[in-house]
Amino acid sequence: MFGELSDKARDLLERMQAFMDEHVYPNEQALLEAAPEDSRWTQKPLMRSLQEKARTQGLWNLFYNHGPEGAGLSNFEYGQICEVFGRSLVAPEIFNCSAPDVGNMEILAIYGTPAQKERWLKPLLDAEIRSCFAMTEPRVASSDATNVETEIRRDGEHYVINGRKWWITGAMAKRCAFAIVMGKNDPTAPKHKQQSMIIVPMDTKGLTIVRPLTVFGYEHAPLGHAELVFENVRVPAENMLLGEGRGFEIAQGRLGPGRIHHCMRLIGLAERALDVMCQRAKSRVAFGSTLAEKGAVRQAIGQSRCEIEQARLLTLKAAWMMDKAGNKAARHEIAMAKIMVPDMAARVIDRAIQVHGAAGVSQDVFLAEAYAEARYLRIGDGPDEVHREALARHELSRFG
Repeated sequence: MFGELSDKARDLLERMQAFMDEHVYPNEQALLEAAPEDSRWTQKPLMRSLQEKARTQGLWNLFYNHGPEGAGLSNFEYGQICEVFGRSLVAPEIFNCSAPDVGNMEILAIYGTPAQKERWLKPLLDAEIRSCFAMTEPRVASSDATNVETEIRRDGEHYVINGRKWWITGAMAKRCAFAIVMGKNDPTAPKHKQQSMIIVPMDTKGLTIVRPLTVFGYEHAPLGHAELVFENVRVPAENMLLGEGRGFEIAQGRLGPGRIHHCMRLIGLAERALDVMCQRAKSRVAFGSTLAEKGAVRQAIGQSRCEIEQARLLTLKAAWMMDKAGNKAARHEIAMAKIMVPDMAARVIDRAIQVHGAAGVSQDVFLAEAYAEARYLRIGDGPDEVHREALARHELSRFG
């Protein structure tokens, strides 16, 4: 149905698998371990070393297809490579394919001015800096982005920003150089023309990092999630993206591919959870037989395989439709994948945790942190309920 991988994509896939085996899995635990307090938000030298290896081998910016800096892969092709490095929580950064930078690079590539691309996109593509995307707010239900209250007010040749944001992934990193901020610039305009997006350097006066936020206790250092306050933050007018009132237009262009990338990585994470579930089941003996001989464990393994395959087919169909008909035409398939994949991954990882017993919830195995990631993504990039509602409206519209 979807077609075959090109020779180029197949070669990249094979080299990615080899790189993961040789460099990522052996170093994964060292990269996941917490750094000392005074350096926990600083990139580890080991990460930088692995990035240089990946770049040298041409495994770099594989998501990017807007210019010579990327591999020029289709969504369908990238999806299968993304699944491979999605098996490790540390791998996306190694290949410069991690959120939120991927989404911000897409925004700058599509909507940025030449000056914005030179100042912000180029160093992101080179992994010289990192970035964050500031939309969610604590005082309103940000799943409805029309609720966003942060003020972006024109003042001569500048914009002045006031507001509070939270769950801003990447903002804690010392290398985070700028935020793309979504806020309201004209409350009198039509509902979806009130919002704008603007680039705010993180060292701008008035921007304060209030605190890091944890996901089930995980800080996800050195990237982290933060609460930010903007108090009379003043930036040049040329930092505005696309133009006033174009925030929703940019958001729709960013979130569709971003949701699919999350799904692709989570399928890889679920596959790895199934692998370690099987390995554990074969190696552990209880009550006279291996866990693999227990009916309940075999049921968990069989069900996990079914659910992973269903999720993969749905995600690949969405990616294929994005390639053939565009992101807008594929929005319902993207929504279905966004609903199904994080839920599937959390179930599979939970079964793997159960088979591992106490080890499964410890820091010695990647499963506990992987579960936190999968569970969080049922909320991130729009909660499941929002996507189900949109799908229901579409289905009902067919009946008048």
